[in-house]
Amino acid sequence: MDHAGEREALAPPSPVPVKGEFARALDRATLERVAARDPAALATFFETYFDRVYGLVFRMLGDRTQAEDATADVFLKVHRSADRLDPARDPMPWLATIAANSCRDLWRSGAEKMRRTAVQVDDPAVRDRLTTGTNDPERDALVREREDHVRAAVEALPEDLRQSVLLYDYAGLSHEDIAKSLGVTHDAARKRHSRALAALGRALGDTLR
Repeated sequence: MDHAGEREALAPPSPVPVKGEFARALDRATLERVAARDPAALATFFETYFDRVYGLVFRMLGDRTQAEDATADVFLKVHRSADRLDPARDPMPWLATIAANSCRDLWRSGAEKMRRTAVQVDDPAVRDRLTTGTNDPERDALVREREDHVRAAVEALPEDLRQSVLLYDYAGLSHEDIAKSLGVTHDAARKRHSRALAALGRALGDTLR
């Protein structure tokens, strides 16, 4: 599978604009106040990055309610661990890591909930409900299975490659912006993303074909 196909399969389109540019990024003085848990600075931080984080988690989860829950969880964790913020760097990679962990927790809890509440699909009443209307249970199951494979493959990537996928394919940042935020060259950012997609292609095999 080519890189374009891999990128297309990574996530559903977001219903909100994903702001990848750094024009609105906060200055170092404000970030230092965020790290010190200054209430006004934290409020500014949340306002600045809320749409970016929501866009990121929605693309990872594909569900508005779950995305809202995950975004709230991300900023709760930010408040608790603000002292870990590095004011010298753009916060988006740090936020992306927190968001990925929150989404992973939701995936795991959702899988466990499904196991606890599962019913036998060979029950005639259940089978009839699953196959009425315009829904295609078989197709939906295949889509969910593919999404699960992609999420597992992304989660299994080494940290630097996983971060590249999250920032570029999910958060919508450009290679140039990623390079600036991570303190690497533009060429290094592009190569890292290329390695990430190659690793995903090897891990997923024919899953996305």
